[in-house]
This record gives sequence, C-alpha cells and structure tokens, in this order.
Amino acid sequence: METATPPLTQGPPDITFACVHCASPLVVDAAAQGMTLACQKCGKPTLVPPVDRQNAGDGDPKLSAHFADVQRQIKENESQRTEITSYINQLSIQLHRWQLRLQTLNERRQDLDKELEKA
Repeated sequence: METATPPLTQGPPDITFACVHCASPLVVDAAAQGMTLACQKCGKPTLVPPVDRQNAGDGDPKLSAHFADVQRQIKENESQRTEITSYINQLSIQLHRWQLRLQTLNERRQDLDKELEKA
C-alpha cells in the first residue's frame, strides 16, 4: 500500500547573482532582494538584484556582474538627469525674470524719450 507524502512547501526562490566588484557568484534568500550586502569574497557592498531580473546573466557570473553594473549606471544617470533638469528649470525661470526686467526698462526708456520730446 502506497502512502501519499505531503507536498513540500517552497518559499520564494533563492537569488543567484554575481558581485559587481569581483564577479564572485552569490546566492541569497529572495527576501534579500534590493538590499545591499557585503560580498563574502571581497567584502565590498553589492546590491542584491530583484528576483525578476536575476536571470539576466543566464548563470554567467561576469555577465550578471556586468548587468548589475549597467543597472547601477542607469540609476546614477537618471539621478544626474533629474539634477540637471532641475538646474535648467531654475535657470529658465531666472532668464524669464531678467527678460521681464529688460522689457520693463525698455518701456521706461520709451516713456522717458517721449517726455524729452515734449519738453
């Protein structure tokens, strides 16, 4: 007589990725996604990628490390873009203020020229 064994419950899968500094393969629990952990080999901080992105390297540690590095560069690029856009907006507002001031001064000059003509 066969007995049925209860199915094993599985939690979220482990995340396999590579250190962005030394390309050492790392495996962590899926709960660690998005965290920055110290690499066990080199000790440098390494970002744990999200579960849905872990297959980007297809198991190749160097490719995974490159992928993680590119993602870090994308985040840094977006941060710099936001900062520069803010500067551009601030300078555009300042330029508009100076243009209004110049327009006011030109109108005042015209009024003064008219007043000189009357005299």
